Amino acid sequence: MPEVGKDNQSLTQMTKVLTDARSIRIKGRSFLAVVLSPDLPLDDWLKRLDDLAARSAGFFLGRPVVLDVTELAINRAELKELTAELAQRNVSIMGIEGGRPSLVEAGMPPILKGGRPASDFEVTVSDTATEKREENRTPEPAATRQALQSLIIREPVRSGQSVIFAEGDVTVIGSVASGAEVIAGGSIHIYGALRGRALAGSVGNASARIFCRKLEAELVAIDGVYKMAEDMPASLRGQPAQWWLEGDTIMAEKLS
Repeated sequence: MPEVGKDNQSLTQMTKVLTDARSIRIKGRSFLAVVLSPDLPLDDWLKRLDDLAARSAGFFLGRPVVLDVTELAINRAELKELTAELAQRNVSIMGIEGGRPSLVEAGMPPILKGGRPASDFEVTVSDTATEKREENRTPEPAATRQALQSLIIREPVRSGQSVIFAEGDVTVIGSVASGAEVIAGGSIHIYGALRGRALAGSVGNASARIFCRKLEAELVAIDGVYKMAEDMPASLRGQPAQWWLEGDTIMAEKLS
């Protein structure tokens, strides 16, 4: 005869699990990611990526990266090989944008849709300081959000720090040290020496500009077009300068 008591006990346990008031909490998050848009031939593109990584150490380290293949004629095997090549370079691809679902297979980064050129990134002194203390890191510079499209940093940006503000312009009342970076959706204004990296127009704003009181930068970029230190005009080193974009060329001139 079946053991009715045990069956009833199992049913009771199952019912309890299904009706448990506790729930799994799922939240949304919005992160600013670097977007890489390869072009053919891929071997040449990877060489240029290696050159960037060699001249700007740690640029991709710990940074979320999206691979945009919208304009790339590529099949699944080629895409799989490309992501493997990037993984060997410590470039962590969090997702693939602009590709057909059939391009990916199990174990590959997922296809992403609905990417936006602007984020809901919010900067507050208390939140930033709390997060950095919890992670046992150096706190971010004290920041005050003056207006909807402007962020003012009232302290120097020290080596290893990263200031990211996708919603608009960033103004640094001080210097940006070597090994530090400022990333803005709009323009970047630095009332001191720029010794680290400045990336303006990070969400597709080709009209953004970079201004600094003293140019000693490791890298400057506008809307993804970048220039390394050794490629900058020698006459601008140590001088007040501005950078802007004309087509696919990043231009510079001394500020009077």
